[in-house]
Amino acid sequence: MNERQAVVLGGSMAGLLAARVLTEHFARVTIIERDEFSGMWAGDPEADPREREVRPGVPQGRHAHGLLAAGLDVVERLFPGAAEDLIAAGVPSGDVLANVRFCANGHRLRQAPTGMTALSFSRPYLENYLRAKVMALPGVDARGGTDVVGIKADANQSRVTGAFVQRRDGGGLETIAADLVVDATGRGSRAPRWLDDLGYERPRKEQLHVDLAYVSRHYKVDPALLDGDIAIIIGPSAAAPRGGAVMLQESGRAVITLFGILGDHAPLDDAGYRAYARRLPLPYIADVIEGSVPLDDPVRFRYPASVRHRYDRLRRFPKGFGVIGDAMCSFNPMYGQGMSVAAVEAVRLGDALARDGATEFDALRFFRAVRPVVDIPWQIATGGDAALPGVDGPRDARTRLVNRYLDRLYAVAARDEVVSLAFSRVTNLLDPPTALLRPAVAARVLGRRRLPVKAVLDQETAKA
Repeated sequence: MNERQAVVLGGSMAGLLAARVLTEHFARVTIIERDEFSGMWAGDPEADPREREVRPGVPQGRHAHGLLAAGLDVVERLFPGAAEDLIAAGVPSGDVLANVRFCANGHRLRQAPTGMTALSFSRPYLENYLRAKVMALPGVDARGGTDVVGIKADANQSRVTGAFVQRRDGGGLETIAADLVVDATGRGSRAPRWLDDLGYERPRKEQLHVDLAYVSRHYKVDPALLDGDIAIIIGPSAAAPRGGAVMLQESGRAVITLFGILGDHAPLDDAGYRAYARRLPLPYIADVIEGSVPLDDPVRFRYPASVRHRYDRLRRFPKGFGVIGDAMCSFNPMYGQGMSVAAVEAVRLGDALARDGATEFDALRFFRAVRPVVDIPWQIATGGDAALPGVDGPRDARTRLVNRYLDRLYAVAARDEVVSLAFSRVTNLLDPPTALLRPAVAARVLGRRRLPVKAVLDQETAKA
């Protein structure tokens, strides 16, 4: 391998996964992160792997997070044995459907084994584990406490040649040369402005306003309260547009997150928090709260809107530059898609580099290649939000028909494990939403005919 260098702007989940992929194509990979690295963050093998310090740049780290089956598949591909390591270290695990109690539109979906593993962890724990793995790779360097000021281009502004950075504790502007710069700075990405400064068109922005707020609290929970489950997720319904999650975590504690949209946010006082939980569509989370011991005070995180920057529709883009993760598309976090989508995007980034070569990376082809990766979770999230009262989403006949079909699907999935399994595969980003319209599933949803469970599963396996 030659001495080519890549620079990753942002050291969160998307940045770490991108950096791991880039090590296969570049001799040196430098991660620029505004937060200081310490202990496990810096890949120190002697640091306590259970440290849960939440970085200032990731305020959502205090709240419930999930890694969908598609995301865990990527993590295992990039870091073989990761799931085994995490389970051995005390991260709760189970089956993605049999041990995760998922409730949609007031219905508890039927639980059944899928053979797919689910992990239930705190965000800082997973991030610290992956950061230690990335930092241990040859050629990887991370510079914490450093702001990204901008990107540097060549004389005719056709290629990005590096990044301008500056230490947060003082010092002058510095240029880091790079053959490829990847923006993984999240929702606050300034890539559209940088493109504008270089004479390129800004990507069109799509957004759906939800005014979501998470309010979370950690508890000492008796696992028996969850009756063998590692997580309980209650989604909002049209009748009660609020929800929540209980997730067991490493070291024997759990996080309980309550969420609501359009200003219907959980209070921060104990009595108000409990009362809000009792008004969820189903009682499971309130029951866990009443039987558990709080370990801290509730904290709030607000999320105004889902935002998608349509880089895939641009016609011109500079060489040597790419965008990934929330910097490309930020989803309503109550659907738990962000980390998993970033993971799949990282794999597609590696595919693009293998196809184009490290110095001829074609960002426009990459953006179009990941369009279906983003389309599916975007459709799930915005479609689900649009079904809630007060959300200014699409109201066309097709959307109304889809939402009516889903209402029926949820009711059937409460008793039919074939439908529940099909829905689980879609929400875990293993199948597209159109899988819910396959004849074998639609027939059960619409009640036209009943096939034995084994026969339907055999049919679906054959198709796959």
